[in-house]
Parts: sequence; structure tokens; C-alpha cells
Amino acid sequence: MSIETILLTVKRDDGDRLEYMVEEAIGLATQTGASIVVAHAFETQSDVDDALSALEGVDGTPSDVARRLGSVKRVTKAIEDAGVEYEVEGVVGDPGEAIAALAERVDADRVFVGGRKRSPTGKAVFGSTAQQILLSAPCPVTFVREAE
Repeated sequence: MSIETILLTVKRDDGDRLEYMVEEAIGLATQTGASIVVAHAFETQSDVDDALSALEGVDGTPSDVARRLGSVKRVTKAIEDAGVEYEVEGVVGDPGEAIAALAERVDADRVFVGGRKRSPTGKAVFGSTAQQILLSAPCPVTFVREAE
């Protein structure tokens, strides 16, 4: 199975694990000649609108807003510096469902997602976006856990 498209999920609060996820995605893309789709999920359209109101001169699509987020800018800078082809996609909806649907739409061969260590009870009560992506994505998923 060849790897042509890597989906790299980026949240605003990915913290230290974001750097590791980016390094791993770039490493895989470099080895395989794959491109990277950098994705950010907005839970609601009002989240997009709120972010948009803080920006000037930006169109109103979720992808346009995602491109302007600090975490996405850091990621795309690193990808550009590595000479890897990429695009940015912003999606709206339940993050787990929206990212899994995006993985299918872009025909991703691998998804990188970050998450926190949570107890089984915590996952059952509060849900887990990463868990939903792990179970729903149409391809292998690399999970990067927050450092302890």
C-alpha cells in the first residue's frame, strides 16, 4: 500500500505533541513522496464566525479561517521548510465525524491525530474525538499522546 496523502489534524491546544506530530508526518511524507492535508475542525459555524470576526481581509470559509490560526501557521511553515506539498482544510461539525469524513474525501492513506491520556470512564462520559477518529477513519491512524 503506497502512501500518497497524509491527513494531519491540528487543534489549537495540541501543545508539545504538535511538534512531534509534524515531524513524524513530514518524515513519512518525505520518505513516500506524499502530500499533507493540514486539517482543523470547528465544532460549529459560530466558531468559524467568531474567529472570522477577529480577522480582517479574510474570506469566510472554514479553510480560510483555519489557514490563519497560529497552530496551523506553525505547522504549514515547518511543512514548507521541508519542501513537502500541502493544503489546508477547515471543516465544521463534530470534530471526530468531520475529520473522519475529510479523511475519506481526500482519500487519506494515513491520519495523524493528537490526544490526551484519559481513563475509560472519562472517554465514556465525555467522549473522545481521537477515539472517534481511530474507529471511523478509512485508513490507519497514528495517535500521538500528550507527554506526561
